[in-house]
Amino acid sequence: MLQGTGSDVGKSVLVAGLGRAFVRRGLRVLPFKPQNMANNAAVTADGGEIGRAQALQARACRVAPRRDMNPVLLKPEADRRAQVIVLGDVAGGWDAAGYHRLKPDLLPVVRRAFRTLAADADLVLVEGAGSPAEVNLRAGDIANMGFALAEGVPVALVADIDRGGMLASVVGTMALLPAEERRLVQGYLVNKFRGDPTLLAPAFPIVARHSGLACLGTVPWLAAARALPAEDAVAAERHAGEGATGFRVAVPMLPRIANFDDLDPLRAEPDVSVVFVPPGRAIPAADLVVVPGTKATRADLDFLRRQGWDVDVLAHVRQGGAVLGLCGGYQMLGHAVADPDGIEGPAGSSPGLGLLDVATTMAGSKRLAPVAGVHPPTGEPVRGYEMHMGVTEGPGRARPFLVVGGRREGAVSADGRVFGTYMHGLFAADGFRRAFLAQLGAPARAAARYEATVEAALDEIADALERALDLDALLARAAPVTAATA
Repeated sequence: MLQGTGSDVGKSVLVAGLGRAFVRRGLRVLPFKPQNMANNAAVTADGGEIGRAQALQARACRVAPRRDMNPVLLKPEADRRAQVIVLGDVAGGWDAAGYHRLKPDLLPVVRRAFRTLAADADLVLVEGAGSPAEVNLRAGDIANMGFALAEGVPVALVADIDRGGMLASVVGTMALLPAEERRLVQGYLVNKFRGDPTLLAPAFPIVARHSGLACLGTVPWLAAARALPAEDAVAAERHAGEGATGFRVAVPMLPRIANFDDLDPLRAEPDVSVVFVPPGRAIPAADLVVVPGTKATRADLDFLRRQGWDVDVLAHVRQGGAVLGLCGGYQMLGHAVADPDGIEGPAGSSPGLGLLDVATTMAGSKRLAPVAGVHPPTGEPVRGYEMHMGVTEGPGRARPFLVVGGRREGAVSADGRVFGTYMHGLFAADGFRRAFLAQLGAPARAAARYEATVEAALDEIADALERALDLDALLARAAPVTAATA
């Protein structure tokens, strides 16, 4: 199990890279994350919902994503409230205190999911969440040491040297753990190192003296990770406000932005710049504005208005610019978003931007399904998934953006410059992406091969880990699952 000395230390990428490396050695490897918190999610073949990072890790391991790879997924709806997904299905919404009381009931679910995977694998690579040093959250923990202790899973700490304070983070983490948990820790990995690793040599005896831990290896800065879908909005925030050249795509950073990795294939194009617009800034001049998905449509629509982004979007359209709404963004582009039962927050209705002749009602069950279809204007095939609450209807649907399984999906404005769709992941289709951008005036140049780029990045990361780490030694530290810990 990889546990971090903090958040965003690179655990997800390391699990993916190690998974690919061990699979190439002939092992059947499966990824597992007991509890994830992210609004970037993926849909399994049977309609379950798991964290996007676990779907990427499954891909790295060359297996299909499964519900039990991420048995508990928290999707924040507000600062103190999250939708809780258990084994792929919505279990309800809880505030922080309510979820804390729920966690003891979830540990048996997590353990059963882990054991199901373990029975089907030579190796299970487990990813922790946040840091085990958050001892204020230790009671009922299912994400880090609570799980590891219950199953007797050996742990390697991951420390991010790029952010500074790496030595103290390892020593401090160990100082805060009780003895029974410290015994599980096999050592630590230094991640994101730039420069000459021999300069670290004097630090290792000092860390060992204060923590009792040996360094299991130093992982260099993995530039290829930039080509992988990111786990959460931290990655998008890093690109917020960056300047744009070529064909310009502007994306307002909504507070509950979801599945923003929909934009990754656009970012991979050499002649396309994707600018994530942070709060407090106007949407800049762009060729295309994308209103992204969100976990709380009405709340983020209100935020969009308070930022003045509605004025920017409407001005962009008046000047002949194009707008694409993805999922919750599609709902915002209609005349109204109604939530009579308070599914996503307080009950009520909000006026939309009125750019598409549709309206949305939050009703019915959550739709979760892999989907495939075609883009009528170009005939290009698309493939992705739907993941949304709400039903969208109106005359605008007579001009569908896509045809999916023989049904009309999404909507297009009468002037053909505003589009809305519920399909996530459609830009991964190289032919569609190229044709759609050309339709909007992007230069016709050699396009990126997105899926091939992701595969190449996973192999490049696995190659780097083969060189940087003693994988045989790591594998030797893995422990079998035994009935004695049940």
